[in-house]
Amino acid sequence: MQNIPLAERLRPKSLDEFIGQTHLVGEGSVLRQMIESGNLSSFILWGPPGVGKTTLAKIVANTLNRPFHILSAINSGVKDIRDVIEKAKSQKFFNNPPPILFIDEIHRFSKSQQDSLLGAVEQGIVTLIGATTENPSFEVITPLLSRCQVYILKSLEKNELEQLLHRALTTDYDLKQLEITISETEALFRFSGGDARKLLNILELVILSQDSENIQITNKIVTEKLQENIAKYDKSGEQHYDIISAFIKSIRGSDPHAAVYWLARMIEGGEDPKFIARRLLILAAEDIGLANPNALLLANNCFQAISVIGWPESRIILSEVTIYLATSPKSNSAYQAINDAQQFVRETGDLSVPLHIRNAPTKLMKELGYGENYKYAHSYAGNFVEQEFLPQEITGKVFYTSQDNPREKEIAALQQKLWGKKYSK
Repeated sequence: MQNIPLAERLRPKSLDEFIGQTHLVGEGSVLRQMIESGNLSSFILWGPPGVGKTTLAKIVANTLNRPFHILSAINSGVKDIRDVIEKAKSQKFFNNPPPILFIDEIHRFSKSQQDSLLGAVEQGIVTLIGATTENPSFEVITPLLSRCQVYILKSLEKNELEQLLHRALTTDYDLKQLEITISETEALFRFSGGDARKLLNILELVILSQDSENIQITNKIVTEKLQENIAKYDKSGEQHYDIISAFIKSIRGSDPHAAVYWLARMIEGGEDPKFIARRLLILAAEDIGLANPNALLLANNCFQAISVIGWPESRIILSEVTIYLATSPKSNSAYQAINDAQQFVRETGDLSVPLHIRNAPTKLMKELGYGENYKYAHSYAGNFVEQEFLPQEITGKVFYTSQDNPREKEIAALQQKLWGKKYSK
């Protein structure tokens, strides 16, 4: 077999060969139209590993016949960026379209590195294509983000993995020389997790691990071979999403021992501490919520602290907050409430705001009854007076339901005292 990995041998060269992301590159889709028109603006591709971010950037450059420069945020600095920009300036003749600068893992660029890009993007010296596994709203500076479209890429679905598997077996020269029988695909697809690169790496690993001329692929064989060779197919950190999932579920499940173990796995694997801290922030609101409101404050302090303290001491802060969240009482009532309210709004549309709680900054609005009969709560005993705050059509509609923990039992008792049966289901 060739030394070139299967995933690289099968890398698509055109949009028609590209599998998945039909919402972006299918017929009539937004990104495809932009590419076919030749009017390319800077954009950022956001999605999990192995869904085609780098491949798509290369296809864009090849399709438009543009010079293509690639930098990785892991090992490139400001000097590398400036060198590319100077090279792009020297290549610019008349009305030639600018070269494409592809930056992999752009979320790992510091503010100063991103600032060094800004002028070149603004002036059209380069067209930027960034790739990130992280929400760019958190990691890309606002001036740069405002000059880029953000396109979201999704993990591959089962039918798309099937297409990729079929292509590998029918088009790759090396695989076509072998007798390969695939009896079952469930383990192949499950372990790949919607990651095209991982699927091809697993397929290649299982094939290379069998000496016979007749290669058999079953769920049992795939599972056994991966357990024997886990480092071979995961050497690029492709368990990133599996481990953060285990970490979150361990905290949600109130197991501090498992939570610290998965934290250690991420630390030893070189995970970005800010990535971990952001997940702790989300979890504090989503899974602990009103059962212990201090959890969100502590998680926020954790995020701020690791930005100041640095590594490796930040691991202690992460450990403390992980254990605190894992041992806190749990409630997802706030998460459920906003989900239910948003769904209700989608179904019912824009119901009118009651006149008495509308803002009345002008004389005309006051004459129309805006703000009339509004009761200022602080003017009444206990800082409360009963009045209607929902649109008339949905008076009494319940969105927040307290859960069974000491803090929310107190909330429920106070709400019952204030509102009586009005919000009783």
